[in-house]
Amino acid sequence: QVQLVESGGGLVQAGDSLRLSCAASGRTFSVNAMGWFRQPPGKEREFVARMARSGESAYAASVKGRFTISRDNANAWNTLSLQMNGLKPEDTAVYYCVAAQTSVLPGNPPYWGQGTQVTVSS
Repeated sequence: QVQLVESGGGLVQAGDSLRLSCAASGRTFSVNAMGWFRQPPGKEREFVARMARSGESAYAASVKGRFTISRDNANAWNTLSLQMNGLKPEDTAVYYCVAAQTSVLPGNPPYWGQGTQVTVSS
């Protein structure tokens, strides 16, 4: 099992920045991809960003150029971060840290954190 705990959410104004963190524990040696999903109010969960064990990253079109995914250790999954700049009201959502053993993060990863709320006011 892999345990994921997010932190760093909050209420900010449009244009502000926020940094989310995800602490991973358990069988992290089996993880080959991690990332972030979000669920806006009244909508389905959606992909935000992902990172492979190699360090290769990918982003949803809606956040590309504004969000940056990173990890604190190139050789292990300890802490995954999401730096969010230029926040918009449409970024308001519960953000989830996710993990999977597959080399590419699937559409429904097996491991999820409890989520952290990000609210962006206009």
